Amino acid sequence: MSSPCFNCGETSFNRDDDSGDLICSSCAVVQRFDQYDAQIGGIDGPKGTFINIGTAGAGSIYSYRERKLFAAQTSIDELTYRLGLTSKSNEIKNMISTITEGEFGQGNWFQVLIGASAYVVMRKDDRPLPMAEVASAVECDVYELGRMILRVIDFLDLKRHNFPEFDIVRSLERTIQNSRCFGSVERATKERMLKQGTFLIQCTVKWFLSTGRRPIPLVVAVLVFVAELNRIKLRIDDLAKELHVVVSTCRTRYKELLETLVKVAQVLPWGKDITTKNIVKNAHFVIQYMERKSMSRPVEKGKGLEQPQFDLEDVVAECLRHDEYKYGIDGINSRKDSRYFLLESNADRPRIEDVERLEISYECLTMMYEKFLNENHCARASQRSGNTQKRRRSRFDLQECREWWEGKSELSKRLILKQILETDVGVDLMPPSFVNGQLKCRRRQERINAAKARIERIKHPSDAELCDIENPGLLDSPYPEKRMKKRRGMVVDDVDWEDLIIETLILHQVREEEIEKGHYNTLLDLHVFKSGLV
Repeated sequence: MSSPCFNCGETSFNRDDDSGDLICSSCAVVQRFDQYDAQIGGIDGPKGTFINIGTAGAGSIYSYRERKLFAAQTSIDELTYRLGLTSKSNEIKNMISTITEGEFGQGNWFQVLIGASAYVVMRKDDRPLPMAEVASAVECDVYELGRMILRVIDFLDLKRHNFPEFDIVRSLERTIQNSRCFGSVERATKERMLKQGTFLIQCTVKWFLSTGRRPIPLVVAVLVFVAELNRIKLRIDDLAKELHVVVSTCRTRYKELLETLVKVAQVLPWGKDITTKNIVKNAHFVIQYMERKSMSRPVEKGKGLEQPQFDLEDVVAECLRHDEYKYGIDGINSRKDSRYFLLESNADRPRIEDVERLEISYECLTMMYEKFLNENHCARASQRSGNTQKRRRSRFDLQECREWWEGKSELSKRLILKQILETDVGVDLMPPSFVNGQLKCRRRQERINAAKARIERIKHPSDAELCDIENPGLLDSPYPEKRMKKRRGMVVDDVDWEDLIIETLILHQVREEEIEKGHYNTLLDLHVFKSGLV
């Protein structure tokens, strides 16, 4: 006896000839589970298909190790495909096989090992692969990936085989060629940006802007600046997110780059008016100055003018504009080029103020010119080639700055660190991290002196001189509201948590040299909490 219809409750059904389904004769609804055959029985019951662990269909059985190796190789292929390193897949597999002794592995740690091996393989080939990009593909933390990379390098003993350093120039080249932000840029413009970026990135290395810092944010800052020079719209947020770096760090590096270029721009006649807000508009002149400065050879002792980078008209004009030396006529000025002429004193002659109206005889000019040529052989060589080659003037020519980028400097090419440091680009700076560290130490020293003064004021309240001592570093406080109140003459409490910690450490007789380093937690653990006194 069949069960009633689950839809209408009737018990009259018809069997379909084609499908064999049971259909209700009143509502025409197909009945569910009509042909279900329960496999219930004892030893003599019907035989089914049993799937065991380690099997893949009938007739093939894989062991646990074989399945583990297959899954590991699949993971390696997937990660190398995401990183665009398909050609290096076999080399990465061989490195992992050497590290794991052919056992490979499974789990999250193995994914991190794949990323670390990929990074090491690219570094061995001197090809850039940012650690942040690998960490994003592996979906792990950058610090966890870094620890695994160090373990791989130590296990393979790569430090003894001259393991190459991270090449920031190649990283810049890779970013320009592969970034989506430069996808619509023409090829000629890309090549121009590549040379300009290489020049600037190596200048930042000389200025120590990359010392002790992550290199990719500096690459982002340089590329954004170069894009502005070439009138390409590029937001620093877009490029930073694409390269998986922190946007705020990129903005800090960009600010440091602008501030350094402003320091270089002080050599221009209008350099005092250049700030970080208008440095981009004046960057053409600054970079041209840096490029020409890097191409000039260092002046050796006894060789004042080794290259013909001057004009005789300028030299004579400067010679006639100095009051200290005279050439037959009193009052004619000469500055740094006056040593190349025969200078005689004649105090009896009247002083001439207008040099432009000064009339000099041909014999006088001839004698000056011959004296100058005899003392400077390079000027004579410049005279011979003057008909075919234009002389380079030492003064700043705005006409030559219209096409400001020449790309002839060696810094436009990839150089080693020693060559970069030996090249002169107009300014030499100390590492910003070192300067900031010195400023922090000086500020802590001011806080230490103020804390000692407060302690002495408590010990000797009758001393009136100590009552006037205040924190000298308040105007340099990192809290802007305190600086504003201090400038307005308002009375503020200039003691914060750092001052209280310094007072505590002084009372526990901690040396000032240790307090200046700023490791407050370590000092509190060593001298305060473990001493039994709070």
